[in-house]
Amino acid sequence: MFYLNVEGAVFKGDKWLIIQRSMKEEHAGGFFSLVGGTVEQEGNSINLLERTLRRELDEEVGVKVKDSMTYVRNTSFVLENGSEVVDVVFLCEFDYGEPFIKSPDEVENIYWMTTEEVLSHEKAPIWLIDSIKEAEKIRRHL
Repeated sequence: MFYLNVEGAVFKGDKWLIIQRSMKEEHAGGFFSLVGGTVEQEGNSINLLERTLRRELDEEVGVKVKDSMTYVRNTSFVLENGSEVVDVVFLCEFDYGEPFIKSPDEVENIYWMTTEEVLSHEKAPIWLIDSIKEAEKIRRHL
């Protein structure tokens, strides 16, 4: 019916973990993004979204986040091939690990950026800007 994607708005202090997507990526190659990926079918399962996000953070950039994740927002979009995607964003606090490009087919560069830096960067698409704005509102109240 549709793909389910999860993303992590990972923060450390006043900075966000932002990746530049690889040019090899069909969707939004070269643009800035949160780390995330597609949920795989597991049959009967619990905490599927959170476990998927933890797996993606480890597979793409080698970092761990604290246990608590806070729902930020969900959106939907259609890929160039007509596939529909539902995207769910969670707010996550960085725990440990030094981010590195663990999956070069997916990640071109890694940055720690302030909210202002993300919002004003030419490689930040509107969906990333909107996710960071919403995540920042929640982070301020933690």
